[in-house]
Amino acid sequence: MRSYPIAEEFFNSNQFEKNTISVIGCGRIGILQACLFADAGFKVLCTDIDPFMAVSLSKGKVPFLRNELAPIISKLIDNGKLSITNNLEEAVSRSRSIVITAPVSVDERGRADYTLIERTLRRISSHLRRGTLIIISSVLGIGITRSLKELIEQVSGMKAGLDFFIAYSPIPFPDEQNLETIKRQKRLVAADDKNSLDSAISLLEAISKGGLFAIDNLMVAEAAVLFNIVCKHVGAALAEEFSLFCEEAGLDYSFIRPFISLSQEYLKPTLPIDDRLVFILLEEAENLNIKLKVIPASLAVNNTSLKHFVKLVVDALKKCGKTLRRAKIAILGGSRTPNSIDTPKPIFDKLISMLAAKGAKIKVYDPFLSVKVAVNIPNITVEKSLNKAIEGADCLIILTGHESLRRLNLDKVKLIAKMPAAIVDLEGIIDPHKAEAAGFVYRKLGRGVSKT
Repeated sequence: MRSYPIAEEFFNSNQFEKNTISVIGCGRIGILQACLFADAGFKVLCTDIDPFMAVSLSKGKVPFLRNELAPIISKLIDNGKLSITNNLEEAVSRSRSIVITAPVSVDERGRADYTLIERTLRRISSHLRRGTLIIISSVLGIGITRSLKELIEQVSGMKAGLDFFIAYSPIPFPDEQNLETIKRQKRLVAADDKNSLDSAISLLEAISKGGLFAIDNLMVAEAAVLFNIVCKHVGAALAEEFSLFCEEAGLDYSFIRPFISLSQEYLKPTLPIDDRLVFILLEEAENLNIKLKVIPASLAVNNTSLKHFVKLVVDALKKCGKTLRRAKIAILGGSRTPNSIDTPKPIFDKLISMLAAKGAKIKVYDPFLSVKVAVNIPNITVEKSLNKAIEGADCLIILTGHESLRRLNLDKVKLIAKMPAAIVDLEGIIDPHKAEAAGFVYRKLGRGVSKT
């Protein structure tokens, strides 16, 4: 793994460079945008309010999408387009544009905490140069961008829209993003004044091949982003209920879904998605004394989907004449992104805990999942080879649709597994008829089977 020096030499020049961008936040969204801006020809400084994050990245430690990002970061650093620094204030003073990706946390009661982003803006505001553009790319509650704008004005003594420019352009569902998804999506960008909006559009056009939605009202944009996030959760809840119906009715939801007029992506059956950002809207509703019904109900439905998936495993094993207690389970896949080294899916450890609590013995195989991360998860054995994971397995659970898993040779698998064995396919990448012809009991979300 390569290590790169912290870029103090970048600051030797006194020139305030027009094409220099500071990306503050070395998390997934920050690094992805830093790479896109650098690849588009900008000189990019990636920094973080936490010095450890910048130092870790400077050592070549990319915790997500490693095989995709590591060579790109290496190339961009080598050609001088990307630099990594732990000197936050100096980076800001040298940049014409600043992209803030500090995450917004949501506590156990569903309350949004903007402390980190506020701390970041307080630190940088006294170092802003006139004419600087600030883009907030974290998902915020309604009215929060305007309060952050006022904070910057108070600390810097400058006026938004005249002395500096501020815009809102978040990237929802950060855990699902990679370089291509950010480039392809049609991205929202908003500001309350024309100068800020024009400046933000000019910058973001360089990395947004899918186009931009321009909105001249920050609160409208904040609401639109939250509504889209909630739509995905409501769609997931609908998909869960459609799937349950089809399973009981002996239908296959994957055949029905293409004929539904709503967004196909929203109605894809899946395990629970990250619901923290939904609570931002629920908090706003509570503050306005609005009693919402559909959104809390969708959260409740989504929270039961993991239990339903475990029920599918139990049902498949029962069809094999086995129980989950002492069953050997091979989980194939677990990383967030197919075919790319990444962190585990949000539900990975929860699923393992639920299966282990019922007495299952669990092995995990995923060539794209960080072993260092996986070994810290209790109740599993991490295998480095597919055959080792499958050997003696009573049930195979496919959790991530890696290309290598799509090409599973089921005739060879059944020689290694403990037949009769089950395949529970969350990603829907195995042909059900081929699996059943090979002697496996096959289950997936939304596919009904005969009760006889």
